[in-house]
Amino acid sequence: MALKKLRQQKWFKIMTNMYVMVLTAFLIWMIFFDTNSLLIHNELKKEIEKLEKTQDFLKKEIAKDKAIIDKLSSKDELEKFAREEYYLKKKNEEIYLIEYEDSLKTTKEK
Repeated sequence: MALKKLRQQKWFKIMTNMYVMVLTAFLIWMIFFDTNSLLIHNELKKEIEKLEKTQDFLKKEIAKDKAIIDKLSSKDELEKFAREEYYLKKKNEEIYLIEYEDSLKTTKEK
């Protein structure tokens, strides 16, 4: 008796229609189980966005490095860079490093 009432309801007739059942199975398969599923597609989209951000960052870094290379193309700038960064010197030249008291790391005694 309960089965008879259930079969007469409109939503049960729609849900047991063969086309609706096949379409539902197809949608579930495409969303969750297929190799090109919606879940995998979303993961790949996030990965692409992350890689594009990395690409933008690296392009900016390349532009900075090119600017430094262009700057160091002159002999005077290259010499200045070598002296400041690597403390290089010419022959028969002395270098004095001056450190100010406020730039030194000291521990205060109490």
